[in-house]
Amino acid sequence: MLSRPRLAPIRLTPSRSPFHPLIKPYHSVYITGTGKFMPNAPVTNDQIDQFIEPLNARSPRIKNKILEEAGIKTRHYALDQDARTTHSCAQMGAQAIRDCLDKAQGALSDLAFLCSGTSGGDTVLPGFANAVQGELGAQPLVTSSHQGVCASGMAALQHGAMLVERGEHACGMVVAAEFPSRLFKKSRFTSREYNTDFDSHFLRWMLSDGAGAFRLASRPATHGLSLKLHWLHLKSFSGDYPLCMQVGFPEKNRPQSYLDYPSFADAEKDGAFLLRQDIRLLPHLFDVGIHEYAKLVRDGVFRPEEIDHFLCHYSSEKLGGVVGDLMDKSGLVIPRERWYSNLAVRGNTGAASIFVMLDDFLASGRLRNGQKILLFVPESGRFTVSYALLEAVESGDPAAQASGRHAGTPPQPALPEAPVMAAAGMATALSDTLKRLAGVWQDYRSAAWRTPLIRKLVEGRFAAADYRTWMEHWVPQVREGSRWMFEAVDSIGEPFLLLKALIRQHGNEEKNDFKVLYEDYLRAGGDKPLDALVRNPGGEALNAYMHAAAARPNPVALLGGIYIIEGTGQRIIPALLPMIREQTGLPPQAYRFLQYHGDNDPHHLERWLAAVEIALDGAEDPQAMSDAIVRTAREVASLYLLHMDHVQ
Repeated sequence: MLSRPRLAPIRLTPSRSPFHPLIKPYHSVYITGTGKFMPNAPVTNDQIDQFIEPLNARSPRIKNKILEEAGIKTRHYALDQDARTTHSCAQMGAQAIRDCLDKAQGALSDLAFLCSGTSGGDTVLPGFANAVQGELGAQPLVTSSHQGVCASGMAALQHGAMLVERGEHACGMVVAAEFPSRLFKKSRFTSREYNTDFDSHFLRWMLSDGAGAFRLASRPATHGLSLKLHWLHLKSFSGDYPLCMQVGFPEKNRPQSYLDYPSFADAEKDGAFLLRQDIRLLPHLFDVGIHEYAKLVRDGVFRPEEIDHFLCHYSSEKLGGVVGDLMDKSGLVIPRERWYSNLAVRGNTGAASIFVMLDDFLASGRLRNGQKILLFVPESGRFTVSYALLEAVESGDPAAQASGRHAGTPPQPALPEAPVMAAAGMATALSDTLKRLAGVWQDYRSAAWRTPLIRKLVEGRFAAADYRTWMEHWVPQVREGSRWMFEAVDSIGEPFLLLKALIRQHGNEEKNDFKVLYEDYLRAGGDKPLDALVRNPGGEALNAYMHAAAARPNPVALLGGIYIIEGTGQRIIPALLPMIREQTGLPPQAYRFLQYHGDNDPHHLERWLAAVEIALDGAEDPQAMSDAIVRTAREVASLYLLHMDHVQ
């Protein structure tokens, strides 16, 4: 029998590149036109029920709550009030292209390629780009169809940009279109008893129909402003997280495709064609996006202060207070007055959203020559994030025409190195520390989700016995936590005495955590005595490291290790808990420790941030202290992964 390959621990290493190694800047790619098509008249919140009827008595309450939080006032549907289709998805895409060509004063015959993105066209096959090409009656073209969720439009843009950058084609079109409303007709729900499953209710009120298009060219337009595409970064984290948004599986993500049923009617009856989103996972998409953003800033790909306009495809404007504070102190925040969103009037048009948003933004008249626009598109399907940097280029700029770069715009420099940082003082060191820690966390988080322990959960193979085994490894690890904290307190002296009280408070709060965890273990069916539980090799290595570090004079760098440990409790454990409950079937009393840390670790992180400020303020060399904190975080992350890798 073939055994499942063991995942080796991943060593986390810092980035040394002045430009992100996976991002290649474009030199000759321009958006020379934008267009959109929004079907039919805008539909207000009060009118939604005329198109997408409530399913039951709970529907209006759910709708009102969702719309209040999202801030959507109107949207468009390619349906009439009898739920009949008025425009196909391909027709909407074709109309957006026509609008784009009209605004750009271009001709269909000038195009050499057509790249498309959508969550789902009108047919399973052929590709959506081919369907749009057919709808246009266009000449032979190079086509590329990208199917996914929101980031599929950005994937299409990336593919088109590469065709232009490599000199294969001088001009082409990128289009994205969505038609989700036809999935939400009440008739699709009448074949089944439907009173629960909030995940299916949620998206019925969030999504809208529409299409957008960009014209790409190797040179700026001969009139007006063009948008130079500096770079586009798209990364999928689908190997880390479980499925979040999907159509094709029935409730609870049972691994049975709609194609595996005896008939499509059986699949429909079982709910396999309902569009679902696991809203419990959505905060983790924000976490992934913010940390990837921080890595780009740290690698010198762009500077937030140089961004004039931020176009963010996002369905919620709520930012956690602690996360917002971290971003602010990291120098990552783009002021809200520079943000632009059309969510309130267009709704969420999925892959087409960023295309429609940019077209609306250009029509607002806010853009000026030389200004920069940052695009951000997260995708919740199985977590993908994408960013792109655009710059407005005036058609009459000869330097931009000749060099493919707007005159006076220097290449993006790397962040200051250590000598400059040391001279800049504590504030700059704090910003640099938080940026670098964000990069360490992003690598650690991704690696943690791919350890054997968590992969079992993601793949639905986790049982009560696995939970007990995990606790047997974890209880003795947690037991040592407060011990090395108190040891560190005894080793702290001038000029960091203010840290003693913070760390002592934290240690006092957690010194009995292992007892709670052990009681959870017993309630889960564990039967080993407390003193019989021993750390695995990875846990032993982590414990030895923490004690050795705590014994050194002024072991302030341990704040880097605390960042990883507390971050695991705040950002990873809450996502695991629902899966553990579902797969183990244990009573709620068996998860008290996990529940507590998911609820309280945000407060711990806030305290940690205050401690880092004290540490850098008291350090004779803030940059050296920053280096030590980041280095400790990286080493603790590697050892924590080793501990998790040995939970078998």
